[in-house]
Amino acid sequence: MVSKLSYQPYAISSTLLTFEYGSDNMKKTMKKQLNKSFRITKYVIYKETLIDKKEHFWSFLGSFVGIACIALVQTFYLNKTENIFLIGSFGASSVLVYGAIYSPLAQPRNFIGGHVISAFVGVCVQMLVGQWFWVAAPLAVSLSIVCMQITKTLHPPGGATALIAVIGAAKIKSLGFWYVLSPVLSGCLILLATALVFNNITSNRIYPKNSKLLKKWRKMA
Repeated sequence: MVSKLSYQPYAISSTLLTFEYGSDNMKKTMKKQLNKSFRITKYVIYKETLIDKKEHFWSFLGSFVGIACIALVQTFYLNKTENIFLIGSFGASSVLVYGAIYSPLAQPRNFIGGHVISAFVGVCVQMLVGQWFWVAAPLAVSLSIVCMQITKTLHPPGGATALIAVIGAAKIKSLGFWYVLSPVLSGCLILLATALVFNNITSNRIYPKNSKLLKKWRKMA
């Protein structure tokens, strides 16, 4: 009995030491994570607020040429058929594809996949429940978000592409599933081709971000 009683204070003290040691480690880990998050946030803010005239020039030129190409096609080639080739969500995509080229949301997979999947979802919703506008509009956007998340093609302007299929003019709605191919896919391909040119002209810009082929080509050049 005496040995057991004499052992208990030692056991309690060792438990307390273990608990204190574990809590100290937890505090140090949390402190490291907070410091790391702070450094990342500081770096992002610095990069976003950094005034780089060359970067702004190429962003301007790339987006100008990309949107201009689509607008020219609609103006001079599709005017007689009254088809629509330029949609509003392309403007939002240009911000990412030309202005935030290193963002995961701006990469080709997200850019093309996000628009195409969202367009398909929007047309389906329009055909199924288009007569109930108050249901169709939010349903198209919400379903497009979930589908992009599932396919790992999240691209914020894709939500607008889905919404346009529902709230667009009669010309848009009359296209049916052709809306997915033109104007959506065809317009995306034009913007992507322009981005591949203007986002890789200088050595400071590379698009797509993790393109091994471009990196090898630049080392060889």
